[in-house]
Amino acid sequence: MLQVFKKDLVFLHAPSVYDFRKDTIMFGPISDVVPSSPTFEMYPVGITSIAEALEQNGFNVQIINVAYRMLKDKDYDPEKVIASMHPTAFGIDLHWLPHAHGSIELAKICKKYHPDIPVIFGGLSSSYYHEELISYPFVDFVVRGDSTEEPMLQLMGAIKYNLPFHDIPNLTWKKADGTPVVNPLTHVPENIDHVSVPCYSYVVRSVFKYANLKNTMPYLDWLKYPITALLTARGCTQNCSICGGSKFAYKKVCNRDEPAYRSPQSLVEDIRLIQKLGRAPIFVLHDIRQAGQDYVDEFFRLLKKENIKNELIIELFWEADDAYFAKIADAVPKFSLEMTLETHVESIRRMNGKFACTNEQVENTIASAFKYGCRKIDIFFMTGIPKQTYEQAVDSINYCRHLLEKFDGDKRLALFIAPLAPFLDPGCLAFEFPEKYGYKKFCHTLEDHRRALTQPSWKHILSFETDSMTRDEIVRSTYDAALKLNTLKYEFNLIDEQLYKDIEYRIKSAQQVIDEIDRILEIQDETVKQKELKELKVKVEQINRHTICGKDELKWPISERFGSIFSLSSVFAKLFATEIKLLYRRLKITRQKMRSLK
Repeated sequence: MLQVFKKDLVFLHAPSVYDFRKDTIMFGPISDVVPSSPTFEMYPVGITSIAEALEQNGFNVQIINVAYRMLKDKDYDPEKVIASMHPTAFGIDLHWLPHAHGSIELAKICKKYHPDIPVIFGGLSSSYYHEELISYPFVDFVVRGDSTEEPMLQLMGAIKYNLPFHDIPNLTWKKADGTPVVNPLTHVPENIDHVSVPCYSYVVRSVFKYANLKNTMPYLDWLKYPITALLTARGCTQNCSICGGSKFAYKKVCNRDEPAYRSPQSLVEDIRLIQKLGRAPIFVLHDIRQAGQDYVDEFFRLLKKENIKNELIIELFWEADDAYFAKIADAVPKFSLEMTLETHVESIRRMNGKFACTNEQVENTIASAFKYGCRKIDIFFMTGIPKQTYEQAVDSINYCRHLLEKFDGDKRLALFIAPLAPFLDPGCLAFEFPEKYGYKKFCHTLEDHRRALTQPSWKHILSFETDSMTRDEIVRSTYDAALKLNTLKYEFNLIDEQLYKDIEYRIKSAQQVIDEIDRILEIQDETVKQKELKELKVKVEQINRHTICGKDELKWPISERFGSIFSLSSVFAKLFATEIKLLYRRLKITRQKMRSLK
């Protein structure tokens, strides 16, 4: 009976750098335009769908956001927590490469206290570096691919019931003598209707099941600003050269030829649940037009019938017209847009595969969106992209001025610039063919990236420079462009005077700290060097977040963070009933397995 309540799998989400609370590391503006902090505490949404698939098949799964817990509580001790746990297996995500240090350190801790408990890695970066990962003595399994619910289910069954691993698809493992084995990557589902990504029902059930909200918190400010998201596809039709989620990268890393989509019906079902939980904005990840016009029509037809109250954030991969925005406006009461232009230079966009259209078409898209009531348009520019010079990076802000002048300083335009940092995505075109795209790589292996993350400033963490800009120039262009954009926003009354002054102070302080760290790194005496770096830590922490833009500039207004007592009660009652059913299912499966093994 105790087996029914035993934790089978504990997912651990690591901070980017495990010792971030001790080390002096100036991450700079790396995370300024994402919800999480430089610790990258936001865990991959796929963890929740894997957890749900396992729970539906008799396993108990818990997520522990170690990064969040360490951020929130200076006394939180991951070693003590891990030492006290005794699951069947530990799972560690290495989806985004900035976790190359923290994830490895967590794996070491797991093996330090539990040498006989298997450690499983997964995620896109794990899949790319699976052969290097499996060579570590503290890694037992790597589950490869973008849809690992089924392979994980088979693996957990094999671990729990002592079954062979040879026939589990997508699995890299090692024999008792340490010999690595790479099973074929054959589990590549053509659609992903069998999962909810993220699976909010699992997350809510987990909070009550394990009586702990903090462990599953997505990112630091989530309770204040509970934005939600829906993954519409795994894979992509676009081939952006610097994207690890591009068509080329998915083929190389995940053996995927075409995207796997969730049906409009399944997406709307998740939106229905989110609406009951609260009025948080819903970020629809990926451009849904990838799936074709029939898909788009069906999605918005079903949305219109739902009469949802939440704002939808729609992502655009290419230009759009009146017909598209009219369809959105007819289906939902509120919508905003996200557009990543990267640059105003049309030739670079065409080469890079991102918004490969004219600036006139970009501006027509903005005008059309405003015409149909779009509440906000986030437009992102980048520094450090292929073939971009320092002058072109900074000149992006002149194009921002052009946009503001053309649209009469419309406050719905939210303009950002940030570096391509800290790493080139493994598997993307630029990573695989750096010379073609003008890159010089400093990091090649997983170990290279792990070591780079311990450098004291983001300039030295950067895994590349280009044939147009050195690392120094990438850093300088980022801060110079950010200063210029900050002034532009203040001129057009997009930010108030206090925020303008705060950001200017932070940017100039960051530039000074970068120079100070460079000076310290020249010190030959290691003891003196470490002492001076430690003395700089307080100042670094003060400018490590929201350096180049205000903390609220990325946010959308929320009228009601959480749902009514009635709607929440109905959701909780339903999920409680589900958990009771799963309990009986686990008991039944456990009995059947025990009989079969006798």
